[in-house]
Amino acid sequence: MGYRKGYYKKDGTYVQGHFANTRSRSYTKKNSGCILIFFLSILIGSVISCSESSDTSDGSSNTSSSNCPTKTCGDFSSQSSAQSTYNSNKKCYKNLDSDGDGIACENLGK
Repeated sequence: MGYRKGYYKKDGTYVQGHFANTRSRSYTKKNSGCILIFFLSILIGSVISCSESSDTSDGSSNTSSSNCPTKTCGDFSSQSSAQSTYNSNKKCYKNLDSDGDGIACENLGK
């Protein structure tokens, strides 16, 4: 790229100075292969990362926790409603029982 100084056209109008592309078109055609290789490597990398993440979640317990809704004690108005939700699926709502004693949201009023 180079800076082209301002100049007057034959009809008398002035053209403001600006940056002009001084590269030939053949130069950009040479680099199109590099761009193609770059995008192919990104595509292959994303396919590999997607296949690795699906392999790890097939038989593990992460599948059940990822399908669980995220509930916190602030979502409940009383301890009894939080306890009934916790009792419905203890693995899914384990964050409601912070100390692991089986009582959900002990800080809420009954």
